[in-house]
Amino acid sequence: MRIGNKRYWLFQLCGWGAFVLVHLFFTWSFGEMETHNKKVMFFSRIGIFILTGLVLTHMMRLVILRINLLQKRLEKQILRFALITLLFSLIGATFIVMLHRRFGFLTKDQTELFESGKIALLIAINAFNVFVYYFIWNAIYFMYHYIDKSQKQQLDTLQLESLVKELELKTIKAHINPHFIFNALNSIRALVDENPQRARQAITELSTILRSSMQSDKTEAVAMNRELDIVKDYLALENMRFEDRLRIEYDIEENTLNLPVPPMMLQTLVENAIKHGISKQIQGGVVRIVSLLNNNFHELSVQNTGKLNGTTNGAISEEEAIGRGFGLSSTTNRLSLLYGNKAKFEIKQATPTLVEARVFIPVDAA
Repeated sequence: MRIGNKRYWLFQLCGWGAFVLVHLFFTWSFGEMETHNKKVMFFSRIGIFILTGLVLTHMMRLVILRINLLQKRLEKQILRFALITLLFSLIGATFIVMLHRRFGFLTKDQTELFESGKIALLIAINAFNVFVYYFIWNAIYFMYHYIDKSQKQQLDTLQLESLVKELELKTIKAHINPHFIFNALNSIRALVDENPQRARQAITELSTILRSSMQSDKTEAVAMNRELDIVKDYLALENMRFEDRLRIEYDIEENTLNLPVPPMMLQTLVENAIKHGISKQIQGGVVRIVSLLNNNFHELSVQNTGKLNGTTNGAISEEEAIGRGFGLSSTTNRLSLLYGNKAKFEIKQATPTLVEARVFIPVDAA
């Protein structure tokens, strides 16, 4: 902090100004300013005290900054603050006594002590009074910087956590897009020799999907209707590969179309349904997408024909789903990063022939 720091000098002037006003109020209230001599004595003595206080507290501050005291451990700070306060209190008391003696502002009792050679006692008595005020000054200075330092550390911590969260989200997105592109290219490759016209149409569908996914990477949430458009493009592409083996159904409540959802999340669930469900069924099956509002939660589910790794009933946790190769780590990670423990994901065998992956997103957090 520079000497010319305006805030510091404003606090200095306000603090010592308040000191003058308080002493002036009590001195006036007790009738100790009835005569001209008493008024001169009061303003002269308090003027010396204020001038000495301004100079010495500023010097204390310079010493504190020079030895970098504010960066040391708390117990060392407290001890050294006390020692510095005591040292400058003795210096201040000595200057005050000498100036009072020089200009004739000693009281009768103080004059007797001085003339009897008890100067050390006189300085000690004054040092006690000075110590109280300098200690208050140092306590305020210490608390101000302690609170300021704590606030800065909290701000730095929040900024660091925000940066880590942003980097984690970008890393997760980087894992989503290549996975999707490779699967889409495999679908197109299967059509090149078999049906070139459909392959060209599939390339158009893929370019539309990639364009949408690139735009979605610019934000952490997109409207449900926009995410649904990407999914429809993807399913149109997959439908060319599976033909009659893939049936698609939608159950979308209109009031959920404008709700924000993590980009590419629904597409990941649909891709998982086709990869682990439809592609393993000789007769194919159905993929049903459901979006509805339920008790302040946006309930988003993808159902597909199939078995949950050989199970016929019950649900498994998201950790089990990831461990069994369902490729849903991006979904669970993003939900955790964006919504903490407010969001929920589950995958279960809804019926003997139907697997359901369901996401619950809190509407107020979305």
